[in-house]
Amino acid sequence: MPDKKNIMIMAGTKDAARIIEKLNKQKKFYILATTTTQYGSDIAKSAGAHEVISRKLEEKEMIELVDKKKIEILIDATHPFAINATKNAINASKLTGINYIRFERPQMELPESNQIHIVFSFEEAALKANELTEGRILHLAGVLTLKPVIEKIDSSRLFARVLPSLDSIKKCLEHGLKQKNIIAMQGTFSKDFNRALMEEYSVSLIITKESGETGGTIPKIDAALELGIQIVLVTRPVVVELEGEETFTDVDQLCNFMLK
Repeated sequence: MPDKKNIMIMAGTKDAARIIEKLNKQKKFYILATTTTQYGSDIAKSAGAHEVISRKLEEKEMIELVDKKKIEILIDATHPFAINATKNAINASKLTGINYIRFERPQMELPESNQIHIVFSFEEAALKANELTEGRILHLAGVLTLKPVIEKIDSSRLFARVLPSLDSIKKCLEHGLKQKNIIAMQGTFSKDFNRALMEEYSVSLIITKESGETGGTIPKIDAALELGIQIVLVTRPVVVELEGEETFTDVDQLCNFMLK
């Protein structure tokens, strides 16, 4: 049997876990996964990654890792908002001469509603939220986007749903979020669950981001629409460096391409 091809998958998402699982079944690849959180590391290991590095990697470190592990292909399956990671991956691939492949979550089709307010940054989201309501606000965009929001919104009326990890809760407290306003839960949730949460906390507005169907954005929006709650939606950033790169929006198509 020929030697396995060494590939690196920038993971931490459910999309990445599906890619790892499908490629691992082929027995043709040695899969090194990189993540920035323990949660991401756990799902990458469960999916079948042979090795996992769980820490943030800068461009120089990625280059060193590619050389050390003799990586031939880098698959970037990071979150659509992890733009710095994607830029570093593209640059590292070019500098080391390996192939770069991007998995990009498909864009969502949003419902037409005057309750939905599109913005382009979390700073803008906070300003729009203050403009729209003086009531309670539910942040549904993860702990990494919390800082620019809490800097502009009174922490007494801001609630955040984050992963139930020590790191996430610590970051919330460091940013000034009140302990009673931290909702620690893991997973994507149904419309009914989101609706119950919004009702329980009596929120009048949610802040979320366009993470695609995998990120559970639609059930959040549908729940808020039913309740008449305002929605401030941060649209995903455009990464100009991706122009001309091999990009897939379907996991099966990406995996089939890898097997050619």
